[in-house]
Amino acid sequence: MKETLNGFKEFILRGNVIELAVAVIIGTAFSGIVAKIQEGVINPLIAAFFAAPDLSSVGSFTINDSVFMPGLVLNAIINFLIVAAVIYFVIILPINKLAAARKRGEVAEPAAPSEDILLLQEIRDLLKQQNGGGTSTTPGTLPSL
Repeated sequence: MKETLNGFKEFILRGNVIELAVAVIIGTAFSGIVAKIQEGVINPLIAAFFAAPDLSSVGSFTINDSVFMPGLVLNAIINFLIVAAVIYFVIILPINKLAAARKRGEVAEPAAPSEDILLLQEIRDLLKQQNGGGTSTTPGTLPSL
């Protein structure tokens, strides 16, 4: 039982699980935006092309009082393709490019401290030496001389 819990803990703490959770949350939030764009812009354009009032009635037919609405399937396919394309181009592609650049060593290392920071560090070190090798002071106060 303990091994199972440890395995679950390792699984949860793995980076891929956290990335997946973030992707699901972003995808869910974004799907509402896509649905409204599709409902307000794309569906009317496609429906106008087919001379139908909306996309749900495109290609609909009736057999034995059962109404078949392939337009609803078309609507779902368009929605899926929009969400998948945006997630790929906005999230996946930049992450893959960054990972490839890191692998090649093109990502710049953090910049060395500026000259001002180096000077301040030198002054700090000199003050520590004068003060007897590093007696502590309260942050924001000067050491007593």
